[in-house]
Amino acid sequence: MAGGRRVRGVGAVALCLLVSLTGCGGRTAADSARSEVQHLLDLRSAALLRHDAGAYGATGASTEYTRLRALPLASWAYRITGLRRTAAGATVDADLAYKVAGYDRAPVDTRRTLTLARTASGTWYVTGDRPAGKSGQQLWDQGTVTAVPGAHSLVLGAGQPPADLRAYARMADQAVPAVTREWGTDWTRRVVVLVPKSLQGMAGLLGSPAANYRGIAAVTTGEAGGAGRTPADRVVINPDAYAVLGAMGKQVVLTHETTHVATRARTTAATPLWLSEGYADWIGYLGTDRTPTEAAPELARAVRDGHVPAALPADKDFGFTSDPTELAQAYESGWLACRMIADQWGAARLAAFYRGVGGHPQRPGAVESTLKQVLGLTPESFTTRWRTYVRTELR
Repeated sequence: MAGGRRVRGVGAVALCLLVSLTGCGGRTAADSARSEVQHLLDLRSAALLRHDAGAYGATGASTEYTRLRALPLASWAYRITGLRRTAAGATVDADLAYKVAGYDRAPVDTRRTLTLARTASGTWYVTGDRPAGKSGQQLWDQGTVTAVPGAHSLVLGAGQPPADLRAYARMADQAVPAVTREWGTDWTRRVVVLVPKSLQGMAGLLGSPAANYRGIAAVTTGEAGGAGRTPADRVVINPDAYAVLGAMGKQVVLTHETTHVATRARTTAATPLWLSEGYADWIGYLGTDRTPTEAAPELARAVRDGHVPAALPADKDFGFTSDPTELAQAYESGWLACRMIADQWGAARLAAFYRGVGGHPQRPGAVESTLKQVLGLTPESFTTRWRTYVRTELR
């Protein structure tokens, strides 16, 4: 009996210790901290959305507010995915979801790492907010964001003169109706353009080495700096490469990238890159005075040397790390394939072909069946026809 009472006493002491650590209802100290920090981040987000600098500053560091205040936001929210207590306070892993007002149908979703400290009274406050490991930067990570709205566009820059950003907006405003005339109205008909300060800034937004984009004037990403989980499009400019282009070249590039924004919903795993890149180039070059040999100089040189491609380029041929000449020939080959369809069957049939290929659930059979349905050709006859077209146009 005495022994039994001692066991019960030890159990009671252990229970008291457990309660002191978890609190009422089984909440741990970590649970409490997570709840408190989530509340703090909710307050911080609300202050940003209503442009309340004072309330934002009350939640911690204000650097992000200064850099972000020009960005027109429809929503902004953090969701904590992990919290680690540190000697100084805590490190928090969080998903940040935000939408640019008037442009994003779905939120950009990107991972962030925040650092927090506590006051002597135990109040949490944010001391830092940076991209999580392996996540690309957001534009405000590179400096204060300047926003220039256009009729059909929003240009966001960091480290760029407003006059330069206005020039991008004018070109984007020309690109949107040009794309709509060929593709149709089943897209947002608005485009967001990001202009970092340099090639290094572009690489930071894309989370990849700068060497991958040297000489590439712009890219379109489904989610700049994010995890690829949402379809918010951004055209990301490489200002170093863009600056060396002439006026027409700059417009062609921006129209090309805007085409990718327009066709995003119909571009799937079934769509080969020769079609998606060729179609974007086809629309990009419409209305210019470029002849085929001027628009496809590398392929023209190969044809003159007696080297007509045996087949349409594979996806791997479009890698930014490929040989520059081979990469140029891949783009030029895709452009001429799309140009041939438009010339011989009409622009509407080309758009129908694009949509038809993208409508397949997988790559195998997508091009083959759509060629038959839309153009009445087999892959072999299409390739033969394309090779003849290449020789004729580039001789």
